[in-house]
Amino acid sequence: MKLSIVIPCYNEASTIKAVVERVKSAPLTDKEIIIIDDASTDGSREILKQEIEPIVDKVVYHKENMGKGAALRSGFKEVNGDIVVIQDADLEYDPNEFSLLIAPIQAGKADVVYGSRFSGSGPHRVLYFWHMVGNRTLTLLSNMLTNLNLTDIETCYKMFRREVIQSIEIKENRFGFEPEITAKIARKGWRIYEVGISYAGRTYAEGKKIDWKDGFRAIYAILKYNLWAR
Repeated sequence: MKLSIVIPCYNEASTIKAVVERVKSAPLTDKEIIIIDDASTDGSREILKQEIEPIVDKVVYHKENMGKGAALRSGFKEVNGDIVVIQDADLEYDPNEFSLLIAPIQAGKADVVYGSRFSGSGPHRVLYFWHMVGNRTLTLLSNMLTNLNLTDIETCYKMFRREVIQSIEIKENRFGFEPEITAKIARKGWRIYEVGISYAGRTYAEGKKIDWKDGFRAIYAILKYNLWAR
């Protein structure tokens, strides 16, 4: 099975090369790498054009910054693999764990796999208490409306069979993508698995971008896609 790795990138000049190197060295030989630059202004675009374009399968450049959901929407249109996974352009998630995510799909048990930062025995950097509370609150609210028992809907690591993700219309442009995609997957009855992953979270000084406004948008998205937009 061919794996398509979709990497949304916005102002990640300090990490994008290392992320691409880690993805390329991940222990899965049949894979393609698609990067979406969401109108970076910190030099990421120049690095992509000069150093990374020749060693990946495709780089898409947005003319204006639209958000992670919009970047993923662009990336999913380009994939050719049997399986698709999201990889952030920072160093918080380890591509060596793709094999953990892909196993339930290869075994024919799952259509979608989430990598949970809150289960399993992998190492986790100790950081923000209130971020953890916020993530778990959003997951609880989502679970109440989807009737799922996920532990981490906000995780970056979401893996899909290609026909699953390409059958879903994504409307959210920013981080509302996470509850939107979860609601739509649940409604369609796709088989969802969850596996524990490691997590090396970063601070705001190190480039973390999500903030409290995204939390309120996530609540709105949970309500919208579970109750109002059926």
